[in-house]
Amino acid sequence: MMFAKKTIRDVDLRGQRALVRVDFNVPLKDGAVADDTRIRACLPTLRYLADHGASAVLCSHLGRPKGGPEAQFSLRPVAAHLQSLLGRPVRFVGALVGPEAESTAAGLSAGDLALLENTRFEPGETKNDPALAANLARLGTLYVNDAFGSAHRAHASTEGVAHHLPGVAGFLMEKELTYLGKVMEASDHPFIAILGGAKISDKIGVVESLLQRADRVLVGGGMGNTFLAARGVSMGDSLVEQESLEPARTLLAKAGERLVLPVDAVVAQAFAADAAHRVTDLGSVPDGWRAMDIGPRTIERFREALAPARMVIWNGPMGVFEMAPFAEGTFEVAKALAGISATTIVGGGDSASAVAQAGLTDRMTHVSTGGGATLELLEGKELPGVAALEDR
Repeated sequence: MMFAKKTIRDVDLRGQRALVRVDFNVPLKDGAVADDTRIRACLPTLRYLADHGASAVLCSHLGRPKGGPEAQFSLRPVAAHLQSLLGRPVRFVGALVGPEAESTAAGLSAGDLALLENTRFEPGETKNDPALAANLARLGTLYVNDAFGSAHRAHASTEGVAHHLPGVAGFLMEKELTYLGKVMEASDHPFIAILGGAKISDKIGVVESLLQRADRVLVGGGMGNTFLAARGVSMGDSLVEQESLEPARTLLAKAGERLVLPVDAVVAQAFAADAAHRVTDLGSVPDGWRAMDIGPRTIERFREALAPARMVIWNGPMGVFEMAPFAEGTFEVAKALAGISATTIVGGGDSASAVAQAGLTDRMTHVSTGGGATLELLEGKELPGVAALEDR
């Protein structure tokens, strides 16, 4: 499981033209980048390439365009933002492949950068079309994948192109796989996993995988509701996945004491920030009320479980943290992680947003940029975008 792929350190970069798959799938607002976390995460790779004599042609997807170009999903504003971050020109190419892309790539000198238009403007991207992958490969002499967040998808720019060019990992990809590899190897104990988020159905494989490795798995959020309901606890109008009750029972039987569930909750009369709400013990959620966050006794219970930990992985919020009255559980877990001397790894998506909102990102050992990719890796699945790279 340990990181065994070649990286840009393992290649002579002088005179190479690197085709770099990055994850610039960032939120845009009024034609400008609203959050540049993912762009900043790739800067060490881009600087290293330039410092070692390579030019770079970057490609990324953005949003979910419907099979063709849509102005709102153009990467043009991202090129401008990247230029300001790097302090050097970034040429924007209004297409992914074709004459303009090829002539721009051919005209780059060492240290130069170009950014291609949204990979998903080409319908062949998500189909992993071999012809598109071959055309894309003509733009470089080396393929660098630094887009961990897309590594679980076998697309033309994440997997197909690596069949035409030698493929290596960038620094962000290496860092992600190194830290998530530590989780899969379960090298440090006590090892605690914290799981939340709305649905258990898309995380059953992750729960199974982590129960094999972790000393304890703490569960909150909507997932916690389904586990509690599977135990026969009456959850009122809470979000409970009926179709997941049976698998949840099986997991509870397997896990025994190692699966730690909430003992109280913040319940509300409606799914709204201004709804009447109060703390209640679990087992007494009134009809018409729903669990929206873990309660203070659960926070304390989780804090105690985390205190001796040497390694923690956290994926998924403890409640509806987008609404202020139901954010405390998630933020308190973030604070607990910031206060312990353990390797703390935060899975991407909502957990990463919550840690950022709490202002604690730099207090975590590693905050993943991947959502789906992180989950698939934690489940023990092979990621196509990683498998396609050269072994060390």
